[in-house]
Amino acid sequence: MEEEKSAAVMPANRRMQPARQIHTIDPFYDGDSQILILGSFPSIKSREVGFFYGHPQNRFWKVTAAVFGEVPPASIEEKKVFLRKHHMAMWDTIRSCTITGSSDSSIRDVVPNDIGEILSAADIREIYCNGATSYNLYMKYIFPSTGRKPVKMPSTSPANAAWNMDRLTEVWQRIRKE
Repeated sequence: MEEEKSAAVMPANRRMQPARQIHTIDPFYDGDSQILILGSFPSIKSREVGFFYGHPQNRFWKVTAAVFGEVPPASIEEKKVFLRKHHMAMWDTIRSCTITGSSDSSIRDVVPNDIGEILSAADIREIYCNGATSYNLYMKYIFPSTGRKPVKMPSTSPANAAWNMDRLTEVWQRIRKE
């Protein structure tokens, strides 16, 4: 009985077990895409809604909207219009992995995505990795085949509490076309 009681008060993410997950969100790009933003692997919420940065606490849409002086897009269709307008492609470095919940720090058994499809279809001038996990996985698994070094950006995840909105927006200004 005591074990049941302690499990009931334990946060949900502590009770989660590692599970093999497959990326289910298609890459987003078109022939006009000029920058590619890569996350690590979609969060549980992003997988549920079927699009990138679907958790309302993730600051990606707020930060990028601030960079371009716009209102953050809300619906998936608004997000796609925003990305097209600013020539942004999106995907993640990981195709499948073992992960506990949405925790980047728990990722293991990685199979990377092949970004060659995007690179051959669009004139990508720069690749940005949203956070250290995406960057490190890109360098380990994807850089050897592309030879294209990405720019490591601070993560927009709420887990990156050391970076407030102002600091994130300042650094993310780099994604603006020159």
